Amino acid sequence: MPRRLAAEALGTGLLIVAVIGSGIMAERLTDIVALQLLCNSIATGGALTALILIFAPVSGASFNPVVGIVGIFTGEATVKETSWYALAQIVGGCLGAITANLMFDLDAINISHKVRSGSGILFSEVVATVGLLLVIYGTIRAKRSSLVPFTVAAWITGAYFFTSSTSLANPAVTVARGLSNTFAGIAPESVPMFVLMQLIGAMLAVVIIKFVFGQPRS
Repeated sequence: MPRRLAAEALGTGLLIVAVIGSGIMAERLTDIVALQLLCNSIATGGALTALILIFAPVSGASFNPVVGIVGIFTGEATVKETSWYALAQIVGGCLGAITANLMFDLDAINISHKVRSGSGILFSEVVATVGLLLVIYGTIRAKRSSLVPFTVAAWITGAYFFTSSTSLANPAVTVARGLSNTFAGIAPESVPMFVLMQLIGAMLAVVIIKFVFGQPRS
């Protein structure tokens, strides 16, 4: 378990470094928001692919509490394991945010002022989370687990553009991004509703996964 928790913490932390760091770099390179988002999405997708590839053999490389929550309802994860994973992911993500801030000479903890609210944005988080979970579990159910790094990265890269929330779809990532007042940041007051929408998305995904893909085959 310690090695798996370390892998989840490290993977989530490095993912946050990529998300926040690329956002800061993009803001410094151009004032064109579309290009900033493009840089952010490509860097995130690329890093996510690499991180899942290297950490999947150790921990499964979910880097996301809602993946484990769905696994509890499908019989593929336990409450204990998911709880420990979530803690490791949140701690790792927060350390990743601090690391990204320091890399760009910002205060280690730089609380975001970027309020993300509104019904459309919140609904987007439900859609983004459901889609992400369908991609993950659908790929696994198709017995193509080796493709998960690529299907997940493809979904996240695309969802940065087609959702109004830019697809956080991850409670650990959401909490961590509150520690950086930069392009990828989210104000702490926006975090609870985002996490709630992600949890709602996870519950919807459970229903859809069971109906469309059925129970996992041994």
